[in-house]
Amino acid sequence: MADGEKKVIKISVRNLVEFVMRSGDLDNRRTAGAEKTAMQEGSRIHRKIQRRMGADYHAEVVLKHLVEEEQFEILVEGRADGIIEAPSGVTIDEIKGVYMDLYYLNEPIEVHMAQAMCYGYFYCFDHQLTGAVMQLTYCNIETEEIKRFQSEKSFEELENWFAGLIHEYVKWADYLYHHGLRRDESIKELEFPYPYRKGQKELAVSVYRSIARKKNLFIQAPTGIGKTLSTVYPALKAIGEGLGDKLFYLTAKTITRGVAEETYEILRKGGLYFSTVTITAKEKLCFLEKPECNPDACPYAKGHFDRVGDAVFDVIHQEAGITRETVLKYAEQHRVCPFEFCLDISNWVDGIICDYNYVFDPNIRLKRYFSEGISGDYLFLVDEAHNLVPRAREMYSAVVYKEDFLLIKKIVKPKDQKLAGLLDRCNKQLLEMKRECEGYTILTDIKLFMTAVMSLFGEMEKFMDSFPEFEDRDLVLDFYFALRDLLNTYDRVDENYRIYTEFLSDGRFMLRLFNMNPAKNLKECLDKGNSTVFFSATLLPVQYYKELLSGNQEEYAVYAESPFDRDKRLLLAANDVSSRYTRRNEREFKKIVEYIRRIVSAHAGNYMVFLPSYQYMREVEQLLAGMDESGKEFAWLAQSSHMTEQEREVFLEEFQEDREDSFVGLCVMGGVFSEGIDLKEGRLIGAIIVGTGLPMVCTEQEILKGYFDEKEQKGFDYAYQYPGMNKVMQAAGRVIRTVSDEGVIALLDDRFLKPDYQALFPREWDGYYAVNLNSVSGIVTEFWEERERQKL
Repeated sequence: MADGEKKVIKISVRNLVEFVMRSGDLDNRRTAGAEKTAMQEGSRIHRKIQRRMGADYHAEVVLKHLVEEEQFEILVEGRADGIIEAPSGVTIDEIKGVYMDLYYLNEPIEVHMAQAMCYGYFYCFDHQLTGAVMQLTYCNIETEEIKRFQSEKSFEELENWFAGLIHEYVKWADYLYHHGLRRDESIKELEFPYPYRKGQKELAVSVYRSIARKKNLFIQAPTGIGKTLSTVYPALKAIGEGLGDKLFYLTAKTITRGVAEETYEILRKGGLYFSTVTITAKEKLCFLEKPECNPDACPYAKGHFDRVGDAVFDVIHQEAGITRETVLKYAEQHRVCPFEFCLDISNWVDGIICDYNYVFDPNIRLKRYFSEGISGDYLFLVDEAHNLVPRAREMYSAVVYKEDFLLIKKIVKPKDQKLAGLLDRCNKQLLEMKRECEGYTILTDIKLFMTAVMSLFGEMEKFMDSFPEFEDRDLVLDFYFALRDLLNTYDRVDENYRIYTEFLSDGRFMLRLFNMNPAKNLKECLDKGNSTVFFSATLLPVQYYKELLSGNQEEYAVYAESPFDRDKRLLLAANDVSSRYTRRNEREFKKIVEYIRRIVSAHAGNYMVFLPSYQYMREVEQLLAGMDESGKEFAWLAQSSHMTEQEREVFLEEFQEDREDSFVGLCVMGGVFSEGIDLKEGRLIGAIIVGTGLPMVCTEQEILKGYFDEKEQKGFDYAYQYPGMNKVMQAAGRVIRTVSDEGVIALLDDRFLKPDYQALFPREWDGYYAVNLNSVSGIVTEFWEERERQKL
């Protein structure tokens, strides 16, 4: 910013009117036919209406207005859906696609009219007009019926109204201005808090450069190098230089959110002035046993919007690192819904720590940042980015089950015969699909079914609004949301999707819209910001992740060298065992158990054994339990399925450093203990990995394989080998976490000795021993003896 130039505080028209004008109760019982515009379908309707208008109609007109304050300027910007320039005067058109019956809409929604009035004022101001007509165009997405409301406003009326609106916002803009000055000053003085480890400085420089060039970056960096600090620090430096304004730290797991919070706290101790909020799922924030966001069920919902502004103003002036506990404390004090409060806080902080969903999931993402027409100077740091591939596929896919249509029909039939008939029509169409399906069937055209679903959804809107309370309403509401997801996903369907039906093992019949390659959908969100850094210990091969996360093979990529002493790690690959299904017999299980026994007996300590499945684990458990007392040289405990957080903690507490004998934790590869677990400084000295981690052969994986084969992109590798090897590397990464760690990584499958698997080994795995059952004890014993000699 040049000398004498004022700082500009930006806000979108939509965010401004929604923030200033809200009041009253929080109430989710309204299915929001009129209040919440439809997403993808709404955009389609917008375009359709705009194309129908005459030559006087100008679509998607970008409008901005600058408000001068003493120390700064407020820039309010947005896009008017339409401006009609006719001889009789100018009309500002605001289009809203809705699913509700327009018969019940007697007047425009206040915030929609407010958006039109903002655009009306900006346009009149820019063109020196004496006034304009505000037009709200509501269109039913199912029937395409249109209802319009018009209101003529003079320039003076618009000017006075906007002055009142902006007056309510000025104190917030003033906060952002002074906070931003102090933040940027602190960043300029900020030093990296520790001596750089090997490779860490180069990593930080790469992050800064990619942000400065507004490019994306893929980082493959070994576990324990300090990826969080190495990405956050340069991103902060970039913000201090005006290269970004809001930093999103995105994670797949709760535990890595804690690492991000700790990193910010370390930097604050070094003088950083930078506010953050951690967004937590509604279920984990709600004061009630089960979230019921309406004033009858929840005292925090009643009058929420009347109090939440003061609550936000309070917390942002008192706290820097706003965690789940902080949110709950202030929400209790101000009697507001903690989840909605948390989302509002995000508007006024510098950094947001959250799950991937809040940026990428079309149903959950923060619409204040990622709605159509809204973008910003956002920087995205995507932690454990390998997890984003399967998560994104899930976010952009949708599924319905035939049996649900029958269940909902049974519930609603006594109340609404028409709705029951529409449910029956959809069910009959699914029955036709079911008759033609053998195992699973890929479909090319479901237009007829989707037309029926659209009619059903429109009727369900009316039903849910007409019956705010009835038995099993939760089931009907869940079904309503499933239909909404199906409609919104169907509008995305293109060459990156496959539509298929399948008989499930539990007897249900499923229709699924499956997103094979999520890159296009992810890019829609990433393009809202300036730069994205994807980082993980397992982004190999990087071409695979570029293809599925950004769709651009030209993106920057760096490989951070491991700072750890390779002599402290022993890597073994067994040539006489395999987890192939054809080799899963008692003889092979016994060899695996003997490998475990010989490795853990060589040196006392804690070990994790990662097995291909729970079924495989049970076979190993039986053999361990059957050992005679002389063979029991170690204690062991097995992971169970669906463990609670408390059960996980109890399991991890077993990994204590001081033991006379070894302890073995049996885990499932790809499960909760395969990644995000930080057992440092001797708490884990070995990972024994059984098998190559290949996903089970199933419909989903086979459809993926077929899709990538068609694209000539190595279907087996994309669907099986790369995801499998990813799980292997994540499990192996549990062992060496700090400079003082040492341990054994044993790969028990002869496939690891084949060239195609070795090509996927990270660089730091270049020295390994090929072993068999006869040689393994000697090699492991020799490694530990050498480690002891080194310490003398």
